[in-house]
Amino acid sequence: MQSGLPLFPERASTIGASVDQLYFFLLAVAGVFATLIFASVFYLAIRYRRRPANLRAEQIPGSLVLELTWSLVPLGLMMVMFFWGASLYFRQARPPDGAAEIYVVGKQWMWKLQHPEGPREINELHVPLGRPIRLIMASEDVIHSFYIPAFRIKQDVVPGRFTSEWFQATKPGRYHLFCAQYCGTNHAQMNGWVYVMQPADYENWLSGGAPGESMPAAGERLFQRLGCSTCHRPDGAGRGPSLEGVFGKPVLLQGGAKVLADEAYIRESILNPDAKIVAGYQAIMPTFQGQISEEGLLQIIAYIKSLKRGTQP
Repeated sequence: MQSGLPLFPERASTIGASVDQLYFFLLAVAGVFATLIFASVFYLAIRYRRRPANLRAEQIPGSLVLELTWSLVPLGLMMVMFFWGASLYFRQARPPDGAAEIYVVGKQWMWKLQHPEGPREINELHVPLGRPIRLIMASEDVIHSFYIPAFRIKQDVVPGRFTSEWFQATKPGRYHLFCAQYCGTNHAQMNGWVYVMQPADYENWLSGGAPGESMPAAGERLFQRLGCSTCHRPDGAGRGPSLEGVFGKPVLLQGGAKVLADEAYIRESILNPDAKIVAGYQAIMPTFQGQISEEGLLQIIAYIKSLKRGTQP
């Protein structure tokens, strides 16, 4: 890649080469067909630019081989594009086990990021080299889009729901971060930098800043302040189900259906508790819509993720 050209940013992630290969394949196919079409147009325009006044059109018999050729060749190319693109999509949509999680909130016109250990950043993101990073993202106002060209990743950040994307950096350095979705007057200023550091340097940076409250600790404090602990007791004897060890596990609902307790389910349960009622419990939980910010939701989710058996107070 030509890192000096704006259209070809430096490639610095594990998935970058695969994205580029698919892009150049699509570009090559489009170029070949465009060349054939324009060459045919120019040839026919010159070849038949003049004709005698008494010339009658000649009927050309059909050709099964020709029909199959111009039908099956494009079909084959489309199927290659589809399966290649689908495999790349599923690869990018599924972060590897053990990926470090960083929480991102988009707001006109800034990116607010927090590491689970506590450090907060605005329009900057520090990550270790060679470690998979999963971004869990939410928006406080309008649609944004978290875009890092060098990593070949872009994901819309949509109000009212969580979205995520992941990457694994392969080169230390500083890389541009943009909002790729027009989000208002100062959209062009909603950018920043991603700093990829050697693991040892990252650990020094993580421990060298001003001490901050970790995400699970902040979530626990909010959990207690909102009175959630009075119903969600660890022994399951409260008016709501115990939350110990629930994250990532299937939850049985009234009616016999099951749902995975992931970030989206917990968010919905906080803001719209009547949407999915856990089997054996009544629909008595109040909604916290308008009482808790997107950052607060992410903190509570981080706290629930941290709960193992016997850890909930």
